[in-house]
Amino acid sequence: MGQERQEPQYPTSTQLDAVVHQMHKAGMAFLEAVREFRKRFVLTVLRDLNWNQTKTARALGMHRNTLSRTLRELDLDIRALRQPERRPAQGAGTQKEKKIAG
Repeated sequence: MGQERQEPQYPTSTQLDAVVHQMHKAGMAFLEAVREFRKRFVLTVLRDLNWNQTKTARALGMHRNTLSRTLRELDLDIRALRQPERRPAQGAGTQKEKKIAG
């Protein structure tokens, strides 16, 4: 039996209103709030798609070059951001044995 496909969970209008209210009360300017939203949105999709910029651009409905320009505009260096999430390099003494098909 196949698994049922679950619909994505999006924030409710009430949740978004609460975030906007918090940002406004904190004195955040409109342009700053929009920039922060764009930054978080792009980073979330990048992280979900394993930092693959081509897949991220497609998911966001934009061209790959537009995503690159957006990353620059938002001062996001994804190479630096994804480094902590990468696995450590294997040392010379920890090579895996290759299995030979027989």
